[in-house]
Amino acid sequence: MNQPTHSTSHHGGLDDQRIEIIIGTLLRTGVILAAAVVLIGAVLYLARHGHEVHNYATFRGEPQRLKHFGEILAGVRALDARSIIQFGLLLLIATPVARVIFSAVGFAIERDSMYVTVTLIVLAILLYSLLGSS
Repeated sequence: MNQPTHSTSHHGGLDDQRIEIIIGTLLRTGVILAAAVVLIGAVLYLARHGHEVHNYATFRGEPQRLKHFGEILAGVRALDARSIIQFGLLLLIATPVARVIFSAVGFAIERDSMYVTVTLIVLAILLYSLLGSS
């Protein structure tokens, strides 16, 4: 008889297989949502600026308003296309971070302190690389 390769403990109604399904759904949903937001921003951008001729001889980086979360949200509310695209990219970046957070919660529910510790270290490194290195 085949034995399952994962734990079947039921702490709070979650077992390893259920957690894996939730994490897979979280990742898929995050990527699809991020892609949809970027697509909406791209369509708006092309509708408003697609006819413009750009000078690529001079490099222009992102405007300051697209480097701060509050200003990006204000741009999204104002239906600014570049802000919407930037927000979609932030959603894409947030997806694996949410996965790590959910994994830590899942390991905590299973009372697996070693994996909680390792996952929290990974989360700290991710957050430092995203927020602390600028």
